[in-house]
Amino acid sequence: MVTEHERDLIEQKMEQAGVRNMGAYIRKQAIDGFVIRLDLSDVREMVRLLRITSNNMNQIAKRANETRSIYEADIADLQARYDELWNQAADILRALTELRR
Repeated sequence: MVTEHERDLIEQKMEQAGVRNMGAYIRKQAIDGFVIRLDLSDVREMVRLLRITSNNMNQIAKRANETRSIYEADIADLQARYDELWNQAADILRALTELRR
């Protein structure tokens, strides 16, 4: 049993946590005392870049094995994507460091 104001506060907290089931939210709060919701969009982007880079590396390796030559443009593209990956990783680590403070 909660007042109308308390219910509104609970619903606001549920929305912030991305939870729709009030019973599940209240049980989670009663057991753990907190709910952590992680924004993993940066990690998903890094995984996407990893897939692209891996695919490019496989294509270059296949071509190198077939033709015994590698195009300079392929290497430049691979280096650019690799740099993107490191930048993304650095951003994620920087954000995690800020969370600790």
